[in-house]
Amino acid sequence: MPTHEIAHLIHCYRKQSGLSQQELARLAGVGKTVIYDIEKGKESVRLNTLLKVLDILNIQMKFETPFLRQRIITHGEKHSHQ
Repeated sequence: MPTHEIAHLIHCYRKQSGLSQQELARLAGVGKTVIYDIEKGKESVRLNTLLKVLDILNIQMKFETPFLRQRIITHGEKHSHQ
């Protein structure tokens, strides 16, 4: 998902939750400028900081890759032969 879409998603969820940037920052344990930066699509925000904000807004980040799926299938096949 492009950065600007993540920024828009977080902005919309924050507004829908009735939270100001300052309130969200306090709940997530980050500075108000961090929320501003995230909502403006700034790419230098740390992943752990972004995850704190997503957690407060009840948004889950999920990674899917063909490599991991193949590895799980391979692992499952080996396991089923034992």
